[in-house]
Amino acid sequence: MTWSPTFDAKDVEIHEDQRVFDGFFKMHRLTLSHACFERAPMTITREIFRRGNAVVVLLFDPIRERLVLIEQFRAGAVDAPGGPWLLELVAGMVEAGESIQEVAERETQEEAGIAVKHLAPILGYLPSPGGMDEWIDLWYGFVDSSLASGIHGLDSEHEDIRVLCLPAQEVFDLLDQGRLNNGAIIIGVQWLRIHYDRIVQEGVEVMRKSNET
Repeated sequence: MTWSPTFDAKDVEIHEDQRVFDGFFKMHRLTLSHACFERAPMTITREIFRRGNAVVVLLFDPIRERLVLIEQFRAGAVDAPGGPWLLELVAGMVEAGESIQEVAERETQEEAGIAVKHLAPILGYLPSPGGMDEWIDLWYGFVDSSLASGIHGLDSEHEDIRVLCLPAQEVFDLLDQGRLNNGAIIIGVQWLRIHYDRIVQEGVEVMRKSNET
């Protein structure tokens, strides 16, 4: 059996949408009614973190079989096991008028200092829909990891980002050891491991053609 949702957005009525915090992030208080499976519609009030849409890019060098990852401080991880400096994939928010591909290219340049080739989607998902509206588009792209090094990020955004190039097998080992601890990198690395042979073959061909032009 193929699953599909029982209800959709037409089965939700928003009575009030009030912005209750307007700082670096936005918080809204929603009062709404929604359909229920075996009872009359219920009315609830929920605070929602309005985050918007983001793009995350799995950067893979198919020739050297390495992943280009970044390390940076995250305030939300101050109390997390292992501390607040996380190993992550390149990512950024979608600004008005930007396409997903444009964001992926921009963020790869800003955070890793390199160009990305042959961008393609993996999947889209909601990281924490119980309290946040953020939607993440996870993509992959091929890079020359020999060009990736150093410290990057925008001073205007208070970014301090270290670039790391790690063998794919080493990253798979980190996953197995539970040392990858944020959703995007876990999903991206699991996906790469499942599709590894196909992605290597595809990437080698893409990089070969790119070097010929």
